[in-house]
Amino acid sequence: MKQENRESDVINRPLPTFQDLVLDRAAPHVLRITLNRPKKRNAQSWDMIYEIDKAFAFVAHDDHTKVAILAAAGPDFSSGHDLSGHGARAIGDYAPVGVWGQREAPGYEGPYSREREIYLDMTERWRNSPKPTIAQVHGHCVAGGMMLAWACDLIVASNDALFSDPTVDMGVCGVETFAHPFELGFRKAKEWLFTADSLTASEAQQCGMVNRVVERARLETFTVELAKRIAAKPMFALKMTKEAINHAEDMAGRRACLMYGFALHQLCHTHNIGLGGFPITLDGLPPTVKKAAEAWAARKDFVKAHPDGSGE
Repeated sequence: MKQENRESDVINRPLPTFQDLVLDRAAPHVLRITLNRPKKRNAQSWDMIYEIDKAFAFVAHDDHTKVAILAAAGPDFSSGHDLSGHGARAIGDYAPVGVWGQREAPGYEGPYSREREIYLDMTERWRNSPKPTIAQVHGHCVAGGMMLAWACDLIVASNDALFSDPTVDMGVCGVETFAHPFELGFRKAKEWLFTADSLTASEAQQCGMVNRVVERARLETFTVELAKRIAAKPMFALKMTKEAINHAEDMAGRRACLMYGFALHQLCHTHNIGLGGFPITLDGLPPTVKKAAEAWAARKDFVKAHPDGSGE
């Protein structure tokens, strides 16, 4: 009875609150993090990204949580990095969470440092967080959205999910976390990036990137049931299993692939700045996205202070 009371106390204990995320306990020992910018199709502003980092830190240190689900409200999982800008926010408004430093340095040191903290080091920290995580993906999962899904250990997708990384159209060689060859295989990764086509959930499963594909109506219940099955296992054994498999993947070259891809990503940004003064090319963007990015690019005072520009 005392154990049941303790469980009830934990479940009813208030969770951290965020502007762009919602946390809830989907089941005993299962915490769900829901991206909650549906009107923006869960485009990742800096606010959202730093909140995700705090949410994953909470998961790591919450004794009651054994498995985390990363889900999303609205029609899409995530449309990627927010191309409409970050309002009046500057990177200095956010406390550093990494050790790279100099996020506001002149030249390209500042943009490199910001992208290193936000899009590489954070994503890797989420991926290496010791507790099992499941991405619950529906609708569109675009570019930076892939980075969120790939940071999770398992991906459960609805049968209407579409995965894409159109960054080549923007003059950049893939998103900052360059895990494509390990997620899809080398030749499929080349085709996917060269063409900027979308992968269906079924195609992604055939490549090994997605674990399960279910009907949209069953997505939430299926993911929670899977999380409950995992949460029934001993916590330390789960953490050590994840550690062993992540280590095997990194020993196979994943970490080296990420670092080299990130360096080339930054080279593409500097090349585009040299050509047109902006970190990405705008001509290849869809009309609505291009309009938002052009409006941001026109804000010369903001671009001068934040030459990393739109993100992808």
